[in-house]
Amino acid sequence: MIWFDYLCIFSIIVVGFQIVRRVMPYIFVTFIAPFLFKVDFKKYGAWGVVTGATDGIGLEYARMLAKKGLNVVLIGRSQLKLQKVAERIERESSIQTQIICVDFKNSIDIYEKIEKQINNLDIGVLVNNIGISYSNPEYFLQIPNHEQFVSDIISCNILSTVQMTKICLYGMAQRKRGIIINLSSMSAQIPSPLLSVYAASKAFVDKFSADIATEYQKQGIIVQCLAPGTVATNMTKIRKATWMAPTPEKYVASASRTVLVAANTTGYFPHDLMKFVINDVAGLFTSLLSKHIVFRRMKFLRERAMGKVGQV
Repeated sequence: MIWFDYLCIFSIIVVGFQIVRRVMPYIFVTFIAPFLFKVDFKKYGAWGVVTGATDGIGLEYARMLAKKGLNVVLIGRSQLKLQKVAERIERESSIQTQIICVDFKNSIDIYEKIEKQINNLDIGVLVNNIGISYSNPEYFLQIPNHEQFVSDIISCNILSTVQMTKICLYGMAQRKRGIIINLSSMSAQIPSPLLSVYAASKAFVDKFSADIATEYQKQGIIVQCLAPGTVATNMTKIRKATWMAPTPEKYVASASRTVLVAANTTGYFPHDLMKFVINDVAGLFTSLLSKHIVFRRMKFLRERAMGKVGQV
């Protein structure tokens, strides 16, 4: 029937348009905009501050900022690791480093110590990278050391972001320049069963970043929220990098080009594609489809961690 043919053509056009409309922003942010809007980190201030700076994404952000000419404050909980990272960065770049050894799981008193040591610095960039996740995917009621774990998640993933932003934003607002990069997670934006507390804590980072960006945009402050998928770090326990799970160095090289382009992004095109497929393509049919696939995958990872996969 002619009307049915027209209906099919119209449906294909609508679906195609929706896919193109959603994919094009990802392509623009990743492949076009970075060449049009290059960020000069050094013009925002002489110092960068990075939390969780001894490993993974935090370490690579510290190295990247140093290569861009910024002095770097390295914050972490291991004095030995901090010293080694500081020595490495000073060998690679002709800049100064300062180290602050604190455990973000501890009381709020640590922020007094941090503020005293960086209060007089011309801080141009803050990278809120510190965070903790589950050892393995787990059902909410079966999380080991439940109360302590939840307290640690709130302290490291939520409180640290709020307090470090407060400390550094005050001077940035006065100078009317600054960049704040908050590390969230794709788990905050897609179904994340068996990671419920971690994902919820990162959703806080998303919301906090968006509203702080609105509040202080007229004072020249750029606030970016990064929501990466899997990166080959100690936290994810992935030893071998892949196209979908890049090295921290590759991830930061990609994400750092998006600062002036996207307020909320995964920072890495393959992760954009994954997010698009889970939330948009699967969502065209049913949200239950994406939730079912993710839940089944997380249960598999949980069982493998418990040693149940492959047993007879």
